[in-house]
Amino acid sequence: KKMFELKRREQLLALKNLAQLNDVHQQYKILDVMLKGLFKVLEDSRTVLIAADVLPDGPFPQDEKLKDAFSQVVENTAFFGDVVLRFPRIVHHYFDHNSNWNLLIRWGISFCNQSGVFDQGPHSPILSLMAQELGISEKDSDFQNPFKVDRPE
Repeated sequence: KKMFELKRREQLLALKNLAQLNDVHQQYKILDVMLKGLFKVLEDSRTVLIAADVLPDGPFPQDEKLKDAFSQVVENTAFFGDVVLRFPRIVHHYFDHNSNWNLLIRWGISFCNQSGVFDQGPHSPILSLMAQELGISEKDSDFQNPFKVDRPE
């Protein structure tokens, strides 16, 4: 859990720096590369966990490779949530036409929900907010992206 908290701080700092970039084209380029890498890691980690029959609500794996895969699913799913909430227009530009990414993030959200990692604490709302922003789950009547500001991207 401490490693997760540390990783989340690093990720949020990187996004804060990206948000301060005033060049939208540069943001698109950076996010394109970032998202491709993120989904590659998510896909590889998913493959490892499924092959080893690791269950999200089972005991935490002891094997290093499985521990890493488990952590990477949790960290990258949360990070994607941060990215989509802070850069919805850019993410939708890439995500909406990629059915493989859609399947992967649905699996990631489900895995994370079952893992219990997001049950409480400051990161608990991220999965639900992300799912609503992406249209994976129905939007609550009072849904608001907490980071959305009305500025052209």
